Amino acid sequence: MDHSLFSHSLQKIVVTVLLFMCVFSSGPLSATAQDRSQEEKEVDEAIVRALKFLSNQQRENGSWVVQAYGESTAATSLAVMSFLAAGHVPGEGPYGDQIIQGIRWVMEQQQQNGLLIRKKSHGPMYSHGISALMLAEVIGMLDKEDAIQCREVLTKSIALILAAQNVPKGSRHAGGWRYEPSSRDADLSVTGWQLLALRAAKNIGMDVPAENIDQAVQYVKNCATGGRGGFGYQPSNGPTPTRTGTGILCLEICGRHKAEETLAGADYLLNNPLRPHSNYYFYGVYYCSVGMFKVGGKHWEQTRDTIVEQLVDSQNLDGSWDSSFGSERNMGKIYCTSMAVLGLAVEYQFLPIYQR
Repeated sequence: MDHSLFSHSLQKIVVTVLLFMCVFSSGPLSATAQDRSQEEKEVDEAIVRALKFLSNQQRENGSWVVQAYGESTAATSLAVMSFLAAGHVPGEGPYGDQIIQGIRWVMEQQQQNGLLIRKKSHGPMYSHGISALMLAEVIGMLDKEDAIQCREVLTKSIALILAAQNVPKGSRHAGGWRYEPSSRDADLSVTGWQLLALRAAKNIGMDVPAENIDQAVQYVKNCATGGRGGFGYQPSNGPTPTRTGTGILCLEICGRHKAEETLAGADYLLNNPLRPHSNYYFYGVYYCSVGMFKVGGKHWEQTRDTIVEQLVDSQNLDGSWDSSFGSERNMGKIYCTSMAVLGLAVEYQFLPIYQR
């Protein structure tokens, strides 16, 4: 028997049962609808509206788009993960067919060298890392045929991530990634998605050498800003809330729980919380929410309350979110809405990467 496929089938059964329980309790498994706080109910309702919006935006071929670039493996993968994060699974329930279509479209885009991108992309490794993460998160929910294809695609994807990391770089950039597989420099933003994909792949039994994780962790630590707290875009850069959330999540998912750099970053975020006018706000919604959730305690509670209030107040009538600041203005509603859902749904813990 192929034990990996048996594991996939078993996980799909478990997730489906959990979803059944979630639907009939009108909320996450932690409480019934009657027991949920007003804030939790507002989050539930915001996510329901957002998923309806995303559902209506999917193209006939299964893809979702980024406003500035058109059909995108990154946008499609973020949308798929939004449904998964809310407890929906491939092939089941009201969004099951759309989820499957999105997954298959992403897999069909794989290039000869393993890269998961559509023709146009801002920094191919962004789209690649996000897509590889999605596939690693969803593989256990797929049926046998799709799971086999997913593992084949993932094997090539992870090999490319490792090869890109191993490209010779100077000491300031060693261990990290940047826009292209051949890049000889690195930044924390691109590195975050590759590291999440590697950890998710390792969690499903794929071969990810420990030394590659260790090298990436060291790069992330090098982006910490020392006595100032927080993390910067590259080593020696000043901290921002969004990059600090990225650094925290990277260290937490790699098992460096409450490392010195993490706690300094968490304190920085308490004093410098993410704001709607922050650079790359919706990007930060995802990383700050998931990162601080893993830290827990007062750091998570304050972050959650701040971000939930911001998102509930700013959601559009059609269920979407959009941005009027910086580069995210050109990304469009699908990107902003997906990132918002992924941040709001963290306490549901349906995505494996969310689990503490």
